Amino acid sequence: MKILGIETSCDETAISYIETNGITIQVLGNSVNSQADLHTPYGGVFPTLAKREHSKNIVATFILAMKPFVTKNETSLVTDEQLKTLTVLLGKEPELLEAFLSHITKIEKPDIDLIGVTEGPGLEPALWVGINFARALNIIWNIPVVPINHMEGHILVSLLKKESADTYSIIEPNFPSLSLLVSGGHTEMVLSRELGSYNIIGKTRDDAVGECFDKTARVLGLPYPGGPKISSLAQEAREKNIVPPEKLPRPMIHSKDFDFSFSGLKTAVLYLTQRLGVIDENTQKGIAREIEDAIVETVATKAENAIDAFGVQSLVVGGGVIANTLLRTTLTKTAENRGIPIHLPEIHNSTDNALMIAVATWFAKERHIDRSPKAQGNLSVENVLLDAIQ
Repeated sequence: MKILGIETSCDETAISYIETNGITIQVLGNSVNSQADLHTPYGGVFPTLAKREHSKNIVATFILAMKPFVTKNETSLVTDEQLKTLTVLLGKEPELLEAFLSHITKIEKPDIDLIGVTEGPGLEPALWVGINFARALNIIWNIPVVPINHMEGHILVSLLKKESADTYSIIEPNFPSLSLLVSGGHTEMVLSRELGSYNIIGKTRDDAVGECFDKTARVLGLPYPGGPKISSLAQEAREKNIVPPEKLPRPMIHSKDFDFSFSGLKTAVLYLTQRLGVIDENTQKGIAREIEDAIVETVATKAENAIDAFGVQSLVVGGGVIANTLLRTTLTKTAENRGIPIHLPEIHNSTDNALMIAVATWFAKERHIDRSPKAQGNLSVENVLLDAIQ
């Protein structure tokens, strides 16, 4: 089976083309266009800018990923009726419409069995670009489109074991399994007693882990995205044995539930910097170290408590923040201490990507998973977009 994955939930325009026999997955084509630098002046992702860039880049990203596998004619291959439908569908995105008509309509139908597209959660303006692009492909090629939950994609891509440069094997975790999802927009723990069954047992009540990194970085005068900057300074502090000026709180670390809260940590950093006044480089590094320590200790402790409470037999970790070295190392030790395996994504697969969407598309069809709003109610998703795809 050959599957095309489309991801536009935030600031990454991504396309992936895979082939799978249910045992291994071969990545035939993969392309990601990042907008991170464009959003730096805003201190975060600016939704309307993200939408504009997705519209401008998605056709080029598709062509780059699919270049060896498509044949392009000199003239358009669509009918007048299809052209009329495309013009209505993409009419509000003139750059996307122009690029689609100039390039995609001249491509002969590729060898694709399914198209998977992120339908949420994410920034709605950005999501619509990917959804409408998938619908446009369906109009001209009549390839079925499958709506995919972004968070499930993060779970499933962590279950891929790299066998070679472009090939992965698929690992099924031991159950019950705990998925810890840590990203810029989400922090939650999901209990699964089988793949495709999800029950959120804990989530953030305010800021996600990634948001906390970015917001505390901003307090320290560091540019967006702040997580990597905090991590880099924290590593320097450890290497040079720079001690933080004071200990920061570990929010909700002793609560009886499995929820998180990181807004208080951000506030504590703000008050600390206000008390200190002018901060030199070493103090900045010391605070960065304490921020990272506080976040990692809190996340690891919550995960450890959930493992014990639910008799968890495997730990799956996904999301962009798992690229953080200290968090990966600490959670690996947590799993080892409990005698259970941990499933971590490759670093380049931890951030938003289309491989995870393509994998989730195969999984949805292979396991006949119900993608209705009712069935997906136990995994974070904006189901308002679902009807537009089906």
